[in-house]
Amino acid sequence: MMRVILIDDEPLARTIVKEYLKNWPELEIIQECNDGFEGVKAIAQYKPDLIFLDIQMPKINGFEMLELIEQAPSVIFTTAFDEFAIKAFEEHAVDYLLKPFTRERFDKAVQKWLDQEQKTLVNQTSKEQFANLQTAFPKNDRIVVKTGNKIKIIPLSDVLFLEADDDYVKIHTPEGSFLKNKTLTHFEKLLGANTFVRVHRSFIVKINEITRIDPYEKDSHLAILKTGEKIPVSKTGFPKLRQALGL
Repeated sequence: MMRVILIDDEPLARTIVKEYLKNWPELEIIQECNDGFEGVKAIAQYKPDLIFLDIQMPKINGFEMLELIEQAPSVIFTTAFDEFAIKAFEEHAVDYLLKPFTRERFDKAVQKWLDQEQKTLVNQTSKEQFANLQTAFPKNDRIVVKTGNKIKIIPLSDVLFLEADDDYVKIHTPEGSFLKNKTLTHFEKLLGANTFVRVHRSFIVKINEITRIDPYEKDSHLAILKTGEKIPVSKTGFPKLRQALGL
């Protein structure tokens, strides 16, 4: 039996999926979840083979939920919004069902997943090749992090600067710092160039937090923040900073 979890805040949507799954006795529904937080807990507890996942849900969306899972199962998205399809397929989602979808369309998605699973067994490759959906998709106005058993949503308006810390990025806020298992390059692409600037290989700074720029050692500077923090600005980072500040 293949283990399945349904994650959708709409009970009617889950009911339709349950009805369609009756044609697939090899798939067993082991849990239903109303939001992304419940989904994170259920996936950690039951380790399903496949999840049917809505995108627009309260608290955190489907992409943000996947970001909090160390090793995600295979995903078939079920959503009423077509604008997320490109993101979903870029992250190797099995399929993208646009509500309201027919039984025929649903069956096609399930068969596609089963074919992928069979191919995996034939090629003797790890299931992780098809299941890893860890790439961050936080909304552009917030960053979602996991601290112990808690989930923290950090608005970008609260971010002062970001600092590389081995395999993590340390996100500095007035409340303190939080670790995210991503790279600075990831955040450099994600964050708006008009709001943040990468001033050093290890630092990205919010532009409006900078109060002045002081010369430091040869060919380098220090960006002084409103908090008093001193952020190193490299030789290559200085032109970027000047351009961002309009100097």
